[in-house]
Amino acid sequence: MFVIVGALIVMSCVIGGYVMHHGNLSILFQPTELLIIGGAATGALVIQSPPRILGLVLKGMSKIFSRSMSKKDFIEILSLLNKIFSKMRKEGLIAIENDIENPEESPIFKEHEGIMKNHHALQFICDNLKVIISSNISPFELETVMDSEIEAHHKEAMIPSDTVTKIADGLPALGIVAAVLGVVITMGKINEPPAILGASIGAALVGTFLGVLLSYGFVGPVGTNLAHVVEDEAVCLHVIKIALVNFVGGAAPQVAVEFARRVIPSGGKPTFNELEDSLRK
Repeated sequence: MFVIVGALIVMSCVIGGYVMHHGNLSILFQPTELLIIGGAATGALVIQSPPRILGLVLKGMSKIFSRSMSKKDFIEILSLLNKIFSKMRKEGLIAIENDIENPEESPIFKEHEGIMKNHHALQFICDNLKVIISSNISPFELETVMDSEIEAHHKEAMIPSDTVTKIADGLPALGIVAAVLGVVITMGKINEPPAILGASIGAALVGTFLGVLLSYGFVGPVGTNLAHVVEDEAVCLHVIKIALVNFVGGAAPQVAVEFARRVIPSGGKPTFNELEDSLRK
């Protein structure tokens, strides 16, 4: 939603300011310039991206409309972990085997729809719980394993952001390419009256305008948005890691999730009482 609102603000302010200066909107309508810039940018994306990378970019673009992790989401994660830890403490480690093997059928997981929709968080929880119940792993070894997994996931998840940002960096230059081609066409009209030459030069300069606008007003911000989404995912996995490490280290279930609560950023961090009330329910 905010992406659409931001795009509308960019367009309304740029076009509105141009109209207030008594600019001619028809001059800005240059579909051939847009074809040159957009087509060249798309071709550059295909050239620089192997099939696997291109697939990640296309898949990652849908994330620009995703919302940030909220306080409710973090409370849901901590509540789920508390239930799992409590069951492990009361009934033994092996008691959760069926839950983590088939989370879609688990009564514990099914109570938390938000987690079920978060594929990476769900897989991260289940995979590491499998390691815990199947081996006598120490807290330090577990933390090392999870840090390596988080780092690998973060590196791959940043590919769409980095790729889109590189394309954004090249758009002003592609705008110049379109403008130069417009000037070349204008030179062929050198014998035309000044009014026609002026209109032709103005149309050529639209290429530079479009390249800069697309780069800094749209494509660049999309790349930054994707980076923020990745950071959100990393925070989620880090919170889960802290809870698991502390539980394996011997902390009580509620203490382990409290330690995890401490590392949540302030924007989505529940208070001690809010988490306690949720766990009681």
